[in-house]
Amino acid sequence: MTLDPDYLMYLFSVGLQSLQEYLALHVLMCLLPAFFLAGAIASLFSKESVLKFFGADTPKYISYTVAAASGCLLAVCSCTTLPLFAGIYKRGAGIGPATTFLFSAPAINILAVVYTAKILGYDLGAARAFSAVLLSVVIGMTMSLVYEKKGAEQRSIKTFSQEGHKHTVELFILLIAVLVAPEIMSAWKWKYTTQIIAWIPFIGITAYLSLKWFSKEELKSWMGETWFLIKQITPLLLLGVFFAGIIVEVLPKEFVASLVGGSSLSSNFISSIAGALMYFSTLTEVPIIKALTLLGMGKGPSLAMLLAGPALSLPSMIVINRIMGAKKGMTYISLVVLIATASGYVFGTMFA
Repeated sequence: MTLDPDYLMYLFSVGLQSLQEYLALHVLMCLLPAFFLAGAIASLFSKESVLKFFGADTPKYISYTVAAASGCLLAVCSCTTLPLFAGIYKRGAGIGPATTFLFSAPAINILAVVYTAKILGYDLGAARAFSAVLLSVVIGMTMSLVYEKKGAEQRSIKTFSQEGHKHTVELFILLIAVLVAPEIMSAWKWKYTTQIIAWIPFIGITAYLSLKWFSKEELKSWMGETWFLIKQITPLLLLGVFFAGIIVEVLPKEFVASLVGGSSLSSNFISSIAGALMYFSTLTEVPIIKALTLLGMGKGPSLAMLLAGPALSLPSMIVINRIMGAKKGMTYISLVVLIATASGYVFGTMFA
């Protein structure tokens, strides 16, 4: 069987268009600030301040609560979460709290939960928020149980002060503001040019205060860590976005919808797999799932896709395996798919 060259060229153009849209609308105002935030965490924040909440020796009720709830502050998708996760994981955070954060951050941001409730119904919005928090802890504790050895030595990297720089908290707040502001302005329906104009002062203030607060050596280390993360993650990320765009194009939505109707285990599993393979930019999973529900998608599979979709994507799965290693990465991916399937099945059965 030979493929039509014209069709292959069409798919290639679809992949390029997906990449173009990603670069134009996502990287500038979401991914790049996330890289700078991750670089700051990796370089300027003291290891002890990170381990205070995410370390393997921190009481579980503290580390997992902070990790599960921290996603409420960030309106980010799975790919934007990756550099943040890489920074935390590199600083010596326990794999349990780190993977709890990796799942929860894109799954329970306030904008996504509110938008889900408005478009798909308050039952799905509430189920998404509750399930994401609970499942992030289950996934993290499972990863910890399987892979975290008590007393295992964790690799340290250069720090400038064991107590941490006195302005790191202020810098963290400023970087969070730079990261979250575009999503808030977008949710308020501001025009793109207006968002840029309003966003520039955040960047200017952050840059000015960073130059004032930190030494040349500290700033050099920060930029070095940021560039290292960009080089490590971005090429695979863009390659994954390219192929994810092609997969979405060749995947017949009507056929998928016919497979994910009802609330059977198989329909929830298929929905979880489909969500894991597709790329969802922040909030885009909601209109896509809305369209699928109009074609007959059940409530259970809708929740399964809402949980697996933002937490995973083809690009993020590639990078997760790069950061954690193939064995840990595939364990995490499998846990997300299986737990999303079970959660969708329970929810779907309740509302059948």
